[in-house]
Amino acid sequence: MPEGPSIVILREEAAAFAGRTILHAKGNAKIDMQRLPGRRVLALRSFGKQFLIELSNDLTVRVHLLMFGSYRINEGWDIAPRLNLVFDEGELNFYNGSVRLLEGSLDALYDWRSDVMSDHWDPKLARAKLRKMPHALVCDALLDQTVFAGVGNIIKNEVLFRIRVHPLSKVGALSPYKLRELVQQAHVYTFEFLAWKKAHVLAKHWLVHNRGRCPRHDIPLQRAYLGKTHRRSFFCLHCQKLYTED
Repeated sequence: MPEGPSIVILREEAAAFAGRTILHAKGNAKIDMQRLPGRRVLALRSFGKQFLIELSNDLTVRVHLLMFGSYRINEGWDIAPRLNLVFDEGELNFYNGSVRLLEGSLDALYDWRSDVMSDHWDPKLARAKLRKMPHALVCDALLDQTVFAGVGNIIKNEVLFRIRVHPLSKVGALSPYKLRELVQQAHVYTFEFLAWKKAHVLAKHWLVHNRGRCPRHDIPLQRAYLGKTHRRSFFCLHCQKLYTED
């Protein structure tokens, strides 16, 4: 599943379509395609893992690439797109994701303070939300898009290793210092992720995600599908402390 930094890259790559008018729209997405031609693209925006094409007259195309979605700009594949938007110069193609139409102002629909990559990101708000979910596992809390919009499984694994916290730790058992560290590193790592992905070296910087041995102690890492989200976790039993409410 593409994480927040990958959607920021999509937003940047599609920036040239801002100000252009949609000429044709087609695809197998279950939306009213007839509403799109003739509308001008006001802005290309992102919120967490969502790509937003803001159009004239308070209509937005929301694209979520889910687990296996992809996109192509000014080219396509020999498979039916979920959405194909044609402009006077170029086209946007999305495959295997979710496409919806949103009505109204995006600023009314989204709280940008929850997006870890937004200029409006608010760490104090994130900590306040976390304090209201003391029984949640940290591996679930980091993937909660209402708290950390844009954080995905790679970021989760790497952040928890950085701050030496076991993924099955309870949020309420973390000290105020550890809670601040969790929130801070979730923000910091997303921008490092972005820089590494742009340079095509992201995987080289993984410390535990999809790795076999702890880089600190050279012992085997644990692998397990944990939490309510049941996403794969990589962690070290020696250097990642399990914080419990007791």
